[in-house]
Amino acid sequence: MLTKDVTEELTQIMNALHQQGKEPTLALVKARLSSPVPMPALITAIKSWKNSKKVPKVEVARQEDSDQERIRQLEQQVQELTSRIQALEEKLA
Repeated sequence: MLTKDVTEELTQIMNALHQQGKEPTLALVKARLSSPVPMPALITAIKSWKNSKKVPKVEVARQEDSDQERIRQLEQQVQELTSRIQALEEKLA
């Protein structure tokens, strides 16, 4: 299974919140993430950052399923459009 390291993104988010005068909370951090991170990993990362201003390495599974789903949808769309083109060509012939 392929993974994606989100440690740097989490660090940047928490540092940005701190610079804005906000305490990094689960809701604030989660809202700013570009990819989903499991709650236990977020809680651990936030606690670690609050204690030492460092985020432990956090990796999440890549979103391959969504890519596969997107490919499936595009293939279906191509098939439907091909059928419509054939029907139009038959009407013109």
